[in-house]
Amino acid sequence: MRDTRPLLLHSDFPPVRRAALHTLQVNLGYLCNLSCVHCHVNAGPQRTELMSRETVDQVLALLQQGFIQTLDLTGGAPELNPHFRYLVREARGLGVRVMDRCNLTVLFEPGQEDLAEFLAAEQVEIIASLPCYLEENVEQQRGKGVYADSIRAIRKLNSLGYGDILALNLVYNPVGPVLPPPQGALESDYRRELSGRFDIQFSELFTITNMPISRFGSVLLSQDQYVPYMQLLRDNFTADNLETLMCRNLLSVDWQGYLYDCDFNQMLDLPLLASDRQHLTDLLADPDLSGQLIATGEHCYGCTAGQGSSCGGALEG
Repeated sequence: MRDTRPLLLHSDFPPVRRAALHTLQVNLGYLCNLSCVHCHVNAGPQRTELMSRETVDQVLALLQQGFIQTLDLTGGAPELNPHFRYLVREARGLGVRVMDRCNLTVLFEPGQEDLAEFLAAEQVEIIASLPCYLEENVEQQRGKGVYADSIRAIRKLNSLGYGDILALNLVYNPVGPVLPPPQGALESDYRRELSGRFDIQFSELFTITNMPISRFGSVLLSQDQYVPYMQLLRDNFTADNLETLMCRNLLSVDWQGYLYDCDFNQMLDLPLLASDRQHLTDLLADPDLSGQLIATGEHCYGCTAGQGSSCGGALEG
């Protein structure tokens, strides 16, 4: 697989500094039941990296300090980590808001038959990947049969109160090297199509720009689309998005407990600027990162292009 990392590390992206930390985004491992074309993590069924119980307990020790408001769980499929439910229960017991970045189809994996009920009981917010409301586009990105299973999963979640009293947010990614359309208008399309075809509902739609790293970056290089895609991101740079970048208030933790400014930097092995490598144990000793410069690269233009992009969707209201 061709790697875009050497092309991304040197950049003229404007300097960005951290504000108060309130969100911890924890990658529980790269194991996943799917292998999606747009996946910047390069996750899949053959990956073996999984966060240990010891590191999970270090996450919980940090949450016990009280300044982290939101625990954002990602992967791979985070639910496939054997310590996922333990971490969720303990975090919710501390009063922390928990979000699960779910690919929907994991609800039907062996051993996960009661996963939806567990998430509902713990009032976990679900951010579910559904890269389009059209079957053809979803299966082009994620594989045959994924669309039908995703619709079935949303129906099951709806029956448990998700999309009504519990938050179920869907995520859209473009199929190719283009910017997402305006989030508000696309959300209306999703509601119309999903309600009309399947009588299902959701809370919000998040549009996320595809990052030119890992699997998607390799596709760009193999198809000679890397340079024009990066030019597209640069041409649509919006300075107003700098103030609302997710990395200003979020910290990313990899499956071994090492720290990064965001999930994308984690995949590029671009650690915090304060040291060559910082760990959760360092953060436990000194949790104040305010004012620290954020490690940036060419990929950061993906978060600031057009309406902006973050793990919570568009940056512009």
